[in-house]
Amino acid sequence: MFNEWSNGLAKWIGRYLPDAFVIAVLLTLLVFILGFFSSPKDPLDLIQSYGDGFWTYLTFTMQMVLLLMTGMALASVPFIKRGLEALSAKADTAKKAYIFTFLISAAAYYINWGLAVVVGAIVAREVGKRNRDAHFPLLVACAYAPTALYSAGLSSSIGLTIATKGHFLEKVMGVVPTSETIFHPGTLIIFLALLLTMPIVILLMAPKKDIITYHPGKKEKDSGSGQATEKETAAGFLEKTPVLGILAGAIGLVYTAMQFIDSMDLNLNIINMCFLSLGLVLHGSLRAYGEAFKEAAQSISPIILQFPFYAGIIAVLGSSGLAEHIIQAMESMSSKENFVIFTYWASGLVNILAPSGGGQWALQGPLQIPAGMELGVDPALIAMSVGWGDAWTNLIQPFWAIPLLGIVGLHIRHIMGYCFILCVWVGIVTSVLMYFVY
Repeated sequence: MFNEWSNGLAKWIGRYLPDAFVIAVLLTLLVFILGFFSSPKDPLDLIQSYGDGFWTYLTFTMQMVLLLMTGMALASVPFIKRGLEALSAKADTAKKAYIFTFLISAAAYYINWGLAVVVGAIVAREVGKRNRDAHFPLLVACAYAPTALYSAGLSSSIGLTIATKGHFLEKVMGVVPTSETIFHPGTLIIFLALLLTMPIVILLMAPKKDIITYHPGKKEKDSGSGQATEKETAAGFLEKTPVLGILAGAIGLVYTAMQFIDSMDLNLNIINMCFLSLGLVLHGSLRAYGEAFKEAAQSISPIILQFPFYAGIIAVLGSSGLAEHIIQAMESMSSKENFVIFTYWASGLVNILAPSGGGQWALQGPLQIPAGMELGVDPALIAMSVGWGDAWTNLIQPFWAIPLLGIVGLHIRHIMGYCFILCVWVGIVTSVLMYFVY
């Protein structure tokens, strides 16, 4: 019964869900309407806030874009890609295909969610090529599903932000080491519980009929084509020699090690420098790395297009008081014992309107940290509950699925039904566990 219901829901959503950019524009209009009625004011003031918000998060936007692109470029290093393809051949049954894709993608999400986009896409594609019994949309959903876990990983936007000296709430909560956020025992328990139970839900959803198999799209580019016959010049030599990439990458890696040893913590800048430097070293030449970055840019472009719209939404949520009303409504029902749970729910709701961990933290942090601290709640756990909420509803907010879908050649409507069911499960498990471990 569950199998038939879940696949019926997936087909229904697949029939009516619009494009992610259309969703971004519709959410913009919705927030304008709700913002006006939430705190009636001159519509021109909301438009002013929206326009100003377009440029508020340019630094953070660039950090996020680099995080994705350096991760994607690293995943396309030939020996890493070949290793993923070889591993994919081991998933020789439909059940193995789903579990394998989920677990490999989850491991990548734990390391870096930019890296996970390409790792998940490659694994889903390669498994789909070799296993004609696996339902390809569900395989891709398996690759995307661990986005619900990323907030507990090494590239957690909020966890790394508050671990960075000079963050905007430092005077209120101080600099919070990752040992109190992403490495907190409660965080690890929630992470492991979801890691073990989500594959079970996936297997229960696996369709028994109407299987859609992988169909290749455009032929993959041969990175070596045209280079063998190119006339060697000094410029060509500099582009192809591994020496420059190794030297530039080595400088970056030494800097990364120095920064990590100095602070013993990770932040967005350190991770970006690390992945950029590793990519320079491992790709073998500046030309190869430049091509990998170009390939990554094709999948990232929709995010660059849509992020300013969501930045504008965040600004309207703040200026209109709508976000504050949502958060205060949750806080009015909370106590010290359940504050993190209500924060989690509020974060999940706000994330649907503004899918950005860092941007969302800029919106919610100043409201929820002081309120929670007044009740005696650890600010590190408040921050993690915001992060978990952000990751939770990423499952039904298509924004971060865009790069993966671009690589595998599917539309968000093909996977959203499965992601919706997983979102319900993640919400239940996380809410219950938070009460006991936070």
